[in-house]
Amino acid sequence: MKQFLTLPFFCFLMITVVSQSVQKTMKRLPDSGQKNSYTNTFGEDNDYTINVPFFIKNNNGTTIDTITGLMWQTTDGGEMTVENARTFTDTLTLGGYTDWRLPTAAEAFSILNQQNNNPTLDINFFTKTAAEYWWTAEVQANDATKIWATNAGGGIGNHPKTETISAGGTKKFHVRAVRDQSAVPTIPNHFTDNGDGTITDNLTQLMWEKVPATAVQTWEQALALAEGLMLANNSDWRLPNVKELQSLNDESLVQPSVTKPYFQNLSVTKYWSSTSLPSQTNKAWYWSTAFGITSYDLKTVANNVLCVRTVASPASNITSVKSIDNTIFYPNPFCDYINLQNAIPNKPLVLYNLQGQLVFEGCDWAQHDFSYLSNGVYFVLYQNQTHKLLKQ
Repeated sequence: MKQFLTLPFFCFLMITVVSQSVQKTMKRLPDSGQKNSYTNTFGEDNDYTINVPFFIKNNNGTTIDTITGLMWQTTDGGEMTVENARTFTDTLTLGGYTDWRLPTAAEAFSILNQQNNNPTLDINFFTKTAAEYWWTAEVQANDATKIWATNAGGGIGNHPKTETISAGGTKKFHVRAVRDQSAVPTIPNHFTDNGDGTITDNLTQLMWEKVPATAVQTWEQALALAEGLMLANNSDWRLPNVKELQSLNDESLVQPSVTKPYFQNLSVTKYWSSTSLPSQTNKAWYWSTAFGITSYDLKTVANNVLCVRTVASPASNITSVKSIDNTIFYPNPFCDYINLQNAIPNKPLVLYNLQGQLVFEGCDWAQHDFSYLSNGVYFVLYQNQTHKLLKQ
């Protein structure tokens, strides 16, 4: 399994084609959550660990996603029309907060866990309900009668408002509110054309190939093709997971639902993801650019391939966060929370800044919000070992 440390990217040859400011409501894009392997061909979803999903469930009806920084309603608000869902979130008081809202399509898709099935959520942190779908704030670009919604099976799509029971339909569309925990920054340019056949997404810090492969591939072939790609002097290309693919979708556009002129080479078609369908392992998820839905095909079907790589700074000397007892610190860089995999209960964590000053000590590190810390390098002492972490 490859592990990536998502670090700031510095490129000296960038060509910004169009100024396109966008709000960055998610600090990082979480991994899909897929842990199991479904092929011997390297490059499937679980072969890459970048931003491992990590939630904190509070005792006030809220759950914090430490990767995106968003706070969510733990138990959804139940079945209702999308109009009532908007009113529900706008008037909700929960956990002492009143600034709740409906999530965007990307935000709603970010909390799905593709290792789980019906619901495709981590029910340790989100209460299992009878929901089949969850509303988002996104309206289909060319049809105001359709709303984007995630589904309990793991996908996202555009659905008629009348499908839900409260509007006379037969399906259960529920509402789950979200809120920003801190001020949302504006990114001046969503995308950057690097002038070398690649496009950088400044929201997710993912680099995409500008012109995808012309020949369609089966899923196994797509994995191999992506792993073998050499482009812009980089060989660490891979097939994107389903969350990464969906992050490219522009719900304000259709046929194709991608931002131009950056992705003008993407046609109206299906693009393979590296994520398998755990309940039907002979199938994998794809992203369709007709409108932007995610669905699945048999792995033997030939679909298109768009490769991605994680943007990282080769100048950084922060290369390891794993201790000898297999405790893993992530994400690195961290934002508001420091997460530990294989942590020993009730063991204190000590954090120093670059000047050697003690900034935190305690056993409640998992619940501690480090957003007050300035960006920069920190040293964490845990189990008598010191590791270097980056805060940004």
